[in-house]
Amino acid sequence: MFGGGRAPILVLSQNTKRESGRKVQLENINAGKQIADVIRTCLGPQAMLKMLMDPMGGIVMTNDGNAILREITVQHPAAKSMIEIARTQDEEVGDGTTSVIVLAGEMLAAAEQFLEQQMHPTVIIRQYRQALEDMIGFLEGPLSVPVDRNDKAALAQVVQGCVGTKFIGKWSDLAVNIALDAVSTVLLEENGRTEVDIKRYAKVEKIPGGSIEESQILKGVMLNKDVTHPKMRRYIQNPRIILLDCALEYKKGESQTNVEITGDADFTRLLELEEEHVKRQCDEITALKPDVVFTEKGVSDLAQHYLLKAGITAVRRVRKSDNNRIARACGATIVNRTEELQESDVGLGAGLFEIKKIGDEYFCFIVECKDPKACTILLRGASKDILNEIERNLQDALQVARNIVLSPRLVPGGGAIEMAVAQRLLEKATHGPSRALAHALEIIPRTLAQNCGANTIKTLTALRAKHANHTDSSKPCTWGIDGETGELVEMDKKKLWEPISVKLQTYKTAVETAILLLRIDGIVSGSKKKGDKEVPTPSQMQQQQQMGQED
Repeated sequence: MFGGGRAPILVLSQNTKRESGRKVQLENINAGKQIADVIRTCLGPQAMLKMLMDPMGGIVMTNDGNAILREITVQHPAAKSMIEIARTQDEEVGDGTTSVIVLAGEMLAAAEQFLEQQMHPTVIIRQYRQALEDMIGFLEGPLSVPVDRNDKAALAQVVQGCVGTKFIGKWSDLAVNIALDAVSTVLLEENGRTEVDIKRYAKVEKIPGGSIEESQILKGVMLNKDVTHPKMRRYIQNPRIILLDCALEYKKGESQTNVEITGDADFTRLLELEEEHVKRQCDEITALKPDVVFTEKGVSDLAQHYLLKAGITAVRRVRKSDNNRIARACGATIVNRTEELQESDVGLGAGLFEIKKIGDEYFCFIVECKDPKACTILLRGASKDILNEIERNLQDALQVARNIVLSPRLVPGGGAIEMAVAQRLLEKATHGPSRALAHALEIIPRTLAQNCGANTIKTLTALRAKHANHTDSSKPCTWGIDGETGELVEMDKKKLWEPISVKLQTYKTAVETAILLLRIDGIVSGSKKKGDKEVPTPSQMQQQQQMGQED
């Protein structure tokens, strides 16, 4: 800043705060640890719930790492990037959001001692990278076991492991069956490619009232719609279904349309033309003798009259996503113009169409489909908050079921895999950051023991001894912590397994975030005083100049 004894040269504007060096790195580490501490108690089957109030006064009760961090507003930039990783984890694999934050916080804390010993961050980063590669190698190799994706009992155990730590754990059998049925329903295999699109074709419908035990998965689709005319049929077995994407009413002009009428008979002719258009549309539909017509747009009164005369039930203003689901469930094709309707477009796959009244609302069910490729999960519960939490838990279970189907390899749960990976890393690394990283992995079993009130030191020492005495290098040591009681158990006997994709993603995300935050050695934050205009950055000034030249 000082130029050879002259006055100081101010490069940054006066309102800008600049921090650099060791101080920033330690601040980032502390921010990461703070975020990890917030949700440390949300790990494992004895997890506590957090109750969050948003600014609008709504409340969220959950123990899902991602949902908690989404509602918290934080100031520190490093804390913001920690919150971002929980979201990445949720979008990528759906489970492990709490573990990834706890691990990333612990990995940052492990680096703190080396920074205090004046070790350069890049050295720590290099060793962390190497350790991550080793971890991935161990996971994909000897530490995971293959599973047959058609073996429903084995898959159920894995989903059970995911559901057991959530609020829905009490009704875990119900949740596991729903998740596995939904995934096997929407599973599509074409040209050697496996696709499981849960978001689009496994819709979760929440209806307050009833009890959680009444939740079920429908072999078909449910919509929050009623028929358009009260006299239309509301219960049809083996219906012929037609799906439309066009309005059954006269087309109006896009904007204001002027029509000049010269003769007195012309106006009557105009009205006749409109009626003829609607009648022609209805005749084209009735020619195929359908029982139910769904359209994404409106149905005019005249069209309702013609369809009612032909004994056809109509449902209007169906969402596009719902229409796609009905098409997948009953085998119909969505048609854009009634002129193009043909026999092959009619859906014959549904066994029953009925309208039911649940609470105060009417719902339309298209169920008992022969080979549905879409389904609806119907959730019942005491209140909206409970339903929201159950939906979040179910989404995690669905994602886990999907992960196993896409990559059918498993690792032991309950902190066993972390201890096994740590043991392998310790054998390989003699000193330095990679050894510290191995110890950081132990935070998962330690937190599990803490959350169920066990003696942490005793339990972890015993667990370390079990893993150190494990000699068979071809398969993982399955000793871990029972999250309910805090005792040591063998996970293959307790049947607690986790999909490998969740663990891989957790480790990659946690280590890479730790590396990213260790790389930062300066924070420049521009703050504006009240009443001051914000000082433009050089790039903004350049843009203003260019605009001035263009004018």
